[in-house]
Amino acid sequence: MSEAPKRSRMRKARKYALDILYSADLTDVSVEEAIDNYRGMSDHDTPEYSLTLVNGVVDNVDVIDGYLTPSLGNDWSVTRMATIDRCLARIATFEMVFADLPPAVAISEAVSLAKELSTQASASFLTGALGHVATLIAATDETPLKTG
Repeated sequence: MSEAPKRSRMRKARKYALDILYSADLTDVSVEEAIDNYRGMSDHDTPEYSLTLVNGVVDNVDVIDGYLTPSLGNDWSVTRMATIDRCLARIATFEMVFADLPPAVAISEAVSLAKELSTQASASFLTGALGHVATLIAATDETPLKTG
């Protein structure tokens, strides 16, 4: 399979994961309920990678937010972020920390989706925050937040 269809498939999987996480966050339903709702509204199967992302973010949200919090600056918290930006940042951070996706790819994908679904300011904000997350990850061989 050529690289372009694989990228397109991965981008769709990220978008589906974003839809599920956004729905759960915005409507305050469980992720399982958001997945069921998404499946009920969709004409296609939920990609396996989407479920990996959703479950990975949910299962590791404290670790993920541990990377994001110092990356946002003194005046911001993860909970203060716009819902869509928070979900994008968590997905990208999960991919960098737990899926070993190269930071440039994770950041590019999050920023691309932010440009499409959020605002230009969000794209710039995510570029800076996720760039700092990547720096934190690279600062150590074995990330202390991943152990235990």
